[in-house]
Amino acid sequence: MVVLRSALFNIGFWLWIALLGLAGLPLTCLYQPFAYVISSAWAHGTLWMLRVLCHITYEVRGREYIPQGAALIASKHQSAWDTVIFWIIFRKPAYILKRELIFLPIFGWYLVLLKNIYIDRKGGAGALKRMLQDAHKRIQENRPIIIFPEGTRTTPGASSLYQPGVAALYQQLDLPVVPVALNSGLLWRKNTFTKTPGKIIIEFLPPIAPGMRGRDFLALLQERIETKTALLTEPAAHLSAASRDNRTSR
Repeated sequence: MVVLRSALFNIGFWLWIALLGLAGLPLTCLYQPFAYVISSAWAHGTLWMLRVLCHITYEVRGREYIPQGAALIASKHQSAWDTVIFWIIFRKPAYILKRELIFLPIFGWYLVLLKNIYIDRKGGAGALKRMLQDAHKRIQENRPIIIFPEGTRTTPGASSLYQPGVAALYQQLDLPVVPVALNSGLLWRKNTFTKTPGKIIIEFLPPIAPGMRGRDFLALLQERIETKTALLTEPAAHLSAASRDNRTSR
């Protein structure tokens, strides 16, 4: 049954992108802000399919730390789910993404229309400078910036080197950084067909104030995110959240 539900979701996921993206493209080309409406609808529809087809729900913790307006959000990255949820929590998030994604049909078109921030991993210092310039523009537009410090998805229990780009943003933007921990990889794993029923937990942590040295900031950011993520990926924490969800739905 899990395989069947996962197959239906995977088909629905790509059909939803194609149908919604193509239907909204003419209006979006004429009126760019309509791209935000399309993206919000895409995110809500995706989470609806996850809930109905795969029995995957979610819980947001640490809401008192969710900033309003311009902010820098540094999140753990375990799943494609992580790219969806911030469109539910924030109004107009700007993601920092690898440049290759903008060449994807339909999906990539919207990434450009949404004025996300792109990083060319092979671009060296010039790419970093352009990223910082674009980040300043998004902050001036009062938009939250979402960055995955590891630069790639990791499996639960694993971590990658935190990239220096997040430290450069922290120092240049002079904004508090809100760390985010999650356990999405337990249910929607990287490069895996099946989706496991349960509840995903995403938790916003106390912000890190500006003013630290880049190296010290990076170490503190990694310690906070990885420590909390390890707790969230423990079987006891995951099963406890799923049990509460089941009791609520009865």
